[in-house]
Amino acid sequence: MDNSNFPPMQSMNGGQPMQPSQPMQPMGQYQAPNGMPMVQQVQLMPEEKKDIAGLVKTIVIIVVSLIAVTFIGLFIWMTMEKNSIQEDIDGQISVAVAAAKDEQATKMEKDFSEREKYPYKPFAGPADYGQLSFEYPRTWSVYIAKAANTGGDFNAYLNPNQVDAIDKENVNALRVTIRNEGFDKVSAEYQKAMDKKNSNLTMTSTTIGRDNNITANRYTGTIPDTEFSGYIITFKIRDKTAILQTDSTLFGKEFDKLLTTVKFNE
Repeated sequence: MDNSNFPPMQSMNGGQPMQPSQPMQPMGQYQAPNGMPMVQQVQLMPEEKKDIAGLVKTIVIIVVSLIAVTFIGLFIWMTMEKNSIQEDIDGQISVAVAAAKDEQATKMEKDFSEREKYPYKPFAGPADYGQLSFEYPRTWSVYIAKAANTGGDFNAYLNPNQVDAIDKENVNALRVTIRNEGFDKVSAEYQKAMDKKNSNLTMTSTTIGRDNNITANRYTGTIPDTEFSGYIITFKIRDKTAILQTDSTLFGKEFDKLLTTVKFNE
């Protein structure tokens, strides 16, 4: 039907003609000037914002809790590992100390065994007289007749097994004398003995001692005032004179070995 022949309808509120009705637009959209529909932005309600903020806080708390648990776990592991390492170190130290003690004990036993096997023993004279020292065979006995604690001469006697009575009849492997007199005076006495008629005593200059640095006189032949044929060594100790004498040439080897170990304090 052609409606163009009908007059326009009047509106009820003033007689104005009514315009054709526009098509209804969907909610949330409006029409742009070019006729294209546009989506209307939806505004979030305050309750929805609170829910999102609460969710974010919950996630942050969970993440922080996981990190804290991780760090606590790492701390506990590191502490246990440190304790384990410390226990291992302490154990190693204990083992090392025990090994060192065992090694020291073994060394001491070895040294003692070696000393027991060593065929010589040390001799030491009085400290006030230069502390004359040397080594002598372990099988020899020592008898100190005069210690010179109050001055005078020092006299000691050494002999295998036991020291016999001290006289001109008994032979001693070694007689040690430190005379409280000067070297020149003692040397003059031996020179006088060599000058006697029918004397076979001779003297040579030599060096003795551990460092071979002690100058001495060596006398060979019949010992003055005895019938013994042996060796005599004299040398200076401070303002005194040391005399080492063997009454028999049978002890010559031990006597010469002993002379290489002589030492005293200057």
